[in-house]
Amino acid sequence: MALGLGGGLLLSMPLSEWLSENPLGENQRIINPFAAWSRVGEQNILLLGTDEAGGLTDVIASLRIDGGTTRVTQVPRDTYIELEGYGPQKVNALYPIGGATMAKRELSHRLGRPISHYLVVNLRAIRRMSDAVGGVEVDVPKRMYYVDNTQGLTIDLQPGLQTLKGRDLEGFLRFRHDEMGDIGRIERQQLVLHALFRKLTRPDQLVRLPMVLAAISGDIETDLGPMELGGLVTAMGTTRLDIERLDGRPFYLDGISYWEADWPDPLEQGRGDGDNGRYTY
Repeated sequence: MALGLGGGLLLSMPLSEWLSENPLGENQRIINPFAAWSRVGEQNILLLGTDEAGGLTDVIASLRIDGGTTRVTQVPRDTYIELEGYGPQKVNALYPIGGATMAKRELSHRLGRPISHYLVVNLRAIRRMSDAVGGVEVDVPKRMYYVDNTQGLTIDLQPGLQTLKGRDLEGFLRFRHDEMGDIGRIERQQLVLHALFRKLTRPDQLVRLPMVLAAISGDIETDLGPMELGGLVTAMGTTRLDIERLDGRPFYLDGISYWEADWPDPLEQGRGDGDNGRYTY
């Protein structure tokens, strides 16, 4: 898969472009060499990001490659659901309870769109991926400090524009101990995705995608085949990123904090984009 991905990328634009030191222009896109073979286009894929123990999912999103756009719908991890046989639950309990199969089934129903495949990524992959590309540049909005000895987690970041990688980037993504809670973390995930897309569209980084895949292969669980995974990763690095978050509001039930999500109306699917926390880059 890595050899095929590397070879396809080298063939996907003129050699003169690769030899130049100029990055891609704003309107230039590299053709995805896997598009005709991978069949990932116009399929909904469930993306789950787990903690290091591989249990709870801090990241829950559906992903779709639609033409020249990667569309991501984020589901807050504290979203309230009624799960048959288990009663009231947060949506991030789906994977620990029933694995990716249950998560696909339940989110397909609630999002009103069939989810064909899943991709489970361990947080270790975030550290390794960021190290492989030399880190990503983000603007840390404020002082972030938190220590959790039970999880071996220390977050200690100063505000300002900086390049984050490894455990610093992981801490930036996981931090939620402020007034914004999980919603603040989702907004930071959007910032990192934006920064990662911007970096991956640089020619010097695109040719390193096989190395990036090799670095995180042990921390990925998926039902995608090698060509499909190669096509997905390539497309995510060579398309426009469009992110939306399920809108809603927080509430408490029996002393537990939940997010009441505004799930899509099936009748409204495909009628427009709306503005539910959507950011387009």
